[in-house]
Order: sequence, then structure tokens, then C-alpha cells
Amino acid sequence: MPLPRDLARRLAAPPVEVDGPGLYWAAVAVIVVPDPDALLLIRRAQREGDPWSGHIALPGGRRQAEDIDLAATAIRETEEEVGVVLERADLVAALDDVAPRTPVLPPIAVRPFVFSVPERPRLALNAEVAAAEWVALDLLRAPGTHRVVEVAVSHGSLATPAYVTPHGVVWGMTERILSLLFGPDMAQRA
Repeated sequence: MPLPRDLARRLAAPPVEVDGPGLYWAAVAVIVVPDPDALLLIRRAQREGDPWSGHIALPGGRRQAEDIDLAATAIRETEEEVGVVLERADLVAALDDVAPRTPVLPPIAVRPFVFSVPERPRLALNAEVAAAEWVALDLLRAPGTHRVVEVAVSHGSLATPAYVTPHGVVWGMTERILSLLFGPDMAQRA
């Protein structure tokens, strides 16, 4: 399934990869579907000790020893978390690697992979996922959706760029991934 033209142009650039000692690696899937063009966002379940507990995110997780590469991680984790079986043929591109910007979070690097599938697959959420929603790309790109907001963090509150949607506030690494997907014009709106 072809991507919307503006996203296809954006994804033609090679991704920026990070490297560093002691990094844990993870991968997420940005799953794009048509009619209307949308992507899948999840709400992580509340879990003790999970620094991203309850956040809006993309399906994905840490690389396991059996994963041949990070794309395999994104594919495996997506099937585990939401029951969607992605194929390598669905893989369109990788986005720039992202890592937390605060030293209180684990030293993790995340590689986002964009997948394009022809229709919305049936979802089967596991215990790690509290909810999942297909969010229209037009909603995420609408004026006023991407802006600076105050979010609650362990040490108080933080003013940060976010996508404010009816499904929740998308901030942190997921906001950065969506801003990479939509390009620098979107990132400058916040």
C-alpha cells in the first residue's frame, strides 16, 4: 500500500543512527493504514517499575537475543502486544534513532520502523497494553494539535512538546518519533 505522498518524500532520507556503550536497544512500529490515513497508538498498561507506565506509545519493545535485527524486534513486539502480524514486505523505512533525554531513565535507544499495510488489522491486546487506537494522520497534523504542554513527571511537571489528541497526550520519545515522521515543519510548530 503506498504511503501518503508527503510521508513517502520524508522517508526517503536515510535515518540517523546512534551508537554508544551500554545502550539497550529497542524498536517500535509506526503502522500506517489508509481510508482514512491513520497510525496505531497504544496506551501502555500501568506497571510497577515501568518509567513509561500508562503513556501513549507505539507498539514495540526491547531487542531479544533471538531477534536477527531491530526490524525483527519491531515485528515480534507488535505481534506480542497488539496481535498484528507485520511482514518485512510491509516495511517502508526506518526513522532516526531516539533516546531518552534525561539521565533518570534507562540508557535505551529506540529505532522506529514505518510499516504500511493495506487495511486496519484486527487488534488483540496483551496485558502490556491498556488500549489501542487508530489515530488519523490529519488529526495529528491539524493546527494546534502539536504544542507545548505541561505533563506530570516524578519530580513535578515538565513543559514539553506534545501531540494533544482525544485519545491522550503523546509526548516524550513517541512525540519525537511522530515529529520525525511528519518532518521538520511539524517539529517547528511546537
